[in-house]
Amino acid sequence: MSRRTYVHNYVSRALYTVSTTDPVPAGRHELRFKFEPTGKPDLAAGKGAPGRAELHIDRHMVAVAEFPVTTPVMFNPGGMTCGANPGQPVTPDYPSPFRFTGELHTVTIGLSGELITDADSEMRMHMARQ
Repeated sequence: MSRRTYVHNYVSRALYTVSTTDPVPAGRHELRFKFEPTGKPDLAAGKGAPGRAELHIDRHMVAVAEFPVTTPVMFNPGGMTCGANPGQPVTPDYPSPFRFTGELHTVTIGLSGELITDADSEMRMHMARQ
């Protein structure tokens, strides 16, 4: 059994972690990560919104941490993965490529809140691809 952990890698400058103190019990469970912004991003300074990170097991919050900053832009052109990390590891706690060996029954991704955009950065990204 292992502990639930979520790590946010802020552009290789800092790692922000929320983790349970106890391992996840054996058996099938609903695991959820929730991030709630607690402030506004500072895009000009390269900082995304600060926020509250929560881990839930079977609809009960089991860990919480405040993240002072998040990554302000999308930087993964390869898309999202689930159960594997074929690129650079998020944290030095595991080697790449990481492959989850357990069983995932269902994965749901929910997005809510106000969409944050940076039109200047998006234009630079598109121009760089030309």
